[in-house]
Amino acid sequence: MPRVSIEATAQAILNFNDSGLSLMEVSHRDKDFDAVMNQAQTLVKEVLSVPEGYSVLFLGGGASMQFCMVPYNLLEKKAAYLNTGVWAGKALKEATAFGEAIEVASSKDKNFSYIPKDYTVPADVDYFHITTNNTIFGTQLKGDPQVDVMLAADMSSDIFSRPVDVSRYAVIYAGAQKNLACAGVTVVIVKDELLGKVSRKIPSMLDYRIHIAEKSMFNTPPVVPIFTALQTLKWIQANGGVEGMKKINEAKAALLYDEIDRNKLFKGTAVAEDRSLMNICFVMAEEYKELEGDFLKFAQSKGMSGLKGHRSVGGFRASTYNAMPVESVKALIDCMKEFEAQK
Repeated sequence: MPRVSIEATAQAILNFNDSGLSLMEVSHRDKDFDAVMNQAQTLVKEVLSVPEGYSVLFLGGGASMQFCMVPYNLLEKKAAYLNTGVWAGKALKEATAFGEAIEVASSKDKNFSYIPKDYTVPADVDYFHITTNNTIFGTQLKGDPQVDVMLAADMSSDIFSRPVDVSRYAVIYAGAQKNLACAGVTVVIVKDELLGKVSRKIPSMLDYRIHIAEKSMFNTPPVVPIFTALQTLKWIQANGGVEGMKKINEAKAALLYDEIDRNKLFKGTAVAEDRSLMNICFVMAEEYKELEGDFLKFAQSKGMSGLKGHRSVGGFRASTYNAMPVESVKALIDCMKEFEAQK
């Protein structure tokens, strides 16, 4: 999180809007919090250039809830899914409960180390679902797929990190706990005219139309992460918007990938053209495999934390989300160079 978001939230938890009440105590129906909700929804639209005809929601349940809400609301006959990792696979599995959900392509054959390119999306699907960034395996779609159907996207780990053509999407959703806020809220951007087309009855809590009508207030919203999201959106806007974020993220990633490619001890796990700007995954080179534990301990001794890779890949994972300063990336690079010099 940007430091300003953390500090503003901490202050609001102590005293929200000089009310003498904590942000954790105020009613979500209070006019001061209503202003927070409205401003956060407005800023999502401004930062991502959301066109007319789309609604912005702040909901609970995480991206995992959206795995079922998307097909519940949008899948009438058939949906297509691109399988690029664990979370994409989970989204596909949930969709099969609501209709025909087909996997158009998968990179499972090479442990999700690349983004499939040669696939055809059937013209008769209700939507084509993608997971834009793969946190576990370190791959990322670098743009909006050029297909002839509406897109649905899980952007949990790279939303607000780059420009997106929202007009190509039926729905975009993202758990906030990467580039937006603390855990507990999910932002959803949905095209209004596509709703109400399915024949099934949708439970109230899972119906986008009800949440839109109630302005994300159908049930008690998670007020603290929404407040934090507002602070982060202000920070993004003040720092060049998503274009500014993209430029900074590309520069940070280039520095670290260059060192991974240069350093004899390490190698990247994702193919070069699909490398993530958010989650940089790497392992020890085969001849230095026995040094993995030593490097992790060395990095920890230098103040690095959260570097251990997911068990599906092993090795290391450096998450360079929007608010990660370039100085931290350079510190990791210095650590890698110092460890190499000792071997």
